[in-house]
Amino acid sequence: MNPEIIKIGFLSIKWYSVLILLAFIIGYILIIKRCRKVGIGTANINDMIINTIIISLIGARIYYCLFNLDYYMSYPIDIFKVWEGGLAIHGGIIAGLIYLIFSTKKRNINLIDLLDTITPPLVLGQAIGRWGNFFNMEAFGPVTTLETLQNLHIPKFVIDGMYINGFYHHPTFFYESLGCLIIFIILMIIRNNKHVHTGQVTGIYLMSYGLIRYFIEGLRQDSLMLLNLKVAQIVSIIMFLIGLILLIKPIIETHKYNKCK
Repeated sequence: MNPEIIKIGFLSIKWYSVLILLAFIIGYILIIKRCRKVGIGTANINDMIINTIIISLIGARIYYCLFNLDYYMSYPIDIFKVWEGGLAIHGGIIAGLIYLIFSTKKRNINLIDLLDTITPPLVLGQAIGRWGNFFNMEAFGPVTTLETLQNLHIPKFVIDGMYINGFYHHPTFFYESLGCLIIFIILMIIRNNKHVHTGQVTGIYLMSYGLIRYFIEGLRQDSLMLLNLKVAQIVSIIMFLIGLILLIKPIIETHKYNKCK
């Protein structure tokens, strides 16, 4: 699998970089379009979204490097080689959220409303960005057989790309990308439902992605580790619990309100 789209002399354009950029552009367009529809002023939010994207990218890289500190201490220049891979989505989510907490407060924008607007484009961006792992031949799972992959009806070009060092591997990047696409479709369907309360779209995103990532991370062979624990699984559990709170909180509040009437 060639990670480069084109190479001219010492200059090259890599699939990973292009796909990450594409994910950001599509996400930005969808967020701005949604903001206009729900009445969130784009004059206030335009710069904030761009800043969030940049800060999320930096956060994703820092997060990845921190859990590979020995390598990057020995090769510090490689920290800046983002095009070679090494972005952790959880780091991007954490960094972006921290920025949004302070930025929305400063602009007097409801954070949860904005998160409900952001999460569907975010998970679509994750679905697109995962294909960068495919071209970099990373984020794959354990050794398996050709017959197993064929029985899962995985596209042939994906199966061929998962033939690494003489063995076929589970395409965990593909499983996660497909899962994220399904989550995106679900969120797009439910977010206009009049029975969906503020925060529940974000809650469903956190729960569903946390659940999918937890199990997929169990298959991955290149996970970021903290002692003997997979960091992404720990964060996924936290995401699921926060999402559960966001999902059930409006239901409890509505029940209490109806009971007091």
